[in-house]
Amino acid sequence: MDRSKTIAIIGGTGKVGLHVATKALQNGYQVVMLARNPDKYIFNDPGIEIIQGDAQSTDSIRLLLKDCDAVINTLGQPVRDDPIYSSVTNNILTIMNEYGMNRYIGVTGGSLHVPGDSKKLINKIGEKLFELFFSKMMIDKKKELNLLLNSDRDWTLIRLPFVVDGPETGDIKVKLTDMPGTKMTNGDIAAFLIDQVLGTQYIRKTPCISN
Repeated sequence: MDRSKTIAIIGGTGKVGLHVATKALQNGYQVVMLARNPDKYIFNDPGIEIIQGDAQSTDSIRLLLKDCDAVINTLGQPVRDDPIYSSVTNNILTIMNEYGMNRYIGVTGGSLHVPGDSKKLINKIGEKLFELFFSKMMIDKKKELNLLLNSDRDWTLIRLPFVVDGPETGDIKVKLTDMPGTKMTNGDIAAFLIDQVLGTQYIRKTPCISN
């Protein structure tokens, strides 16, 4: 595959990632995705390349990101698993530095607190509940945020509400300091993420989005 105008996707076989890959193709990008078991995913589009590997392996990330223009990290995990968000993001940023690659787009939960937030009471309560019941995950998510805050890459970390299956509607609300709503279709999330590849409005910011 010619990797000119190419987006690398981590978590591309997940609930949001598949929509991101589809939207990227619609916008004229080539897509490279990482998967532990590539044989499970059959794509008939020549614009998609699947690389066998593990997101926790720097060798896999190095192979994935080679000659790519941007990376979109939609990695998801069951909440009870030992979290690997920060270690994967650290691997990505390390290899981006090696390659001189700048554009990083990631996703996280709306429960993540970011300095400067001004959340409604109900969202503050939700934030505290996540920190109480999913403390290991939230500690790791904060570590991931700090890695980005200290990075010189052009990053955007997008905070998501509850994700629901659905098409792109074009109804996208954005706030920098609080969640504007409670849910969003994975089609609209994909559209917003792909818009950020060339967009500059939210570089080094953590926008909250919803329908």
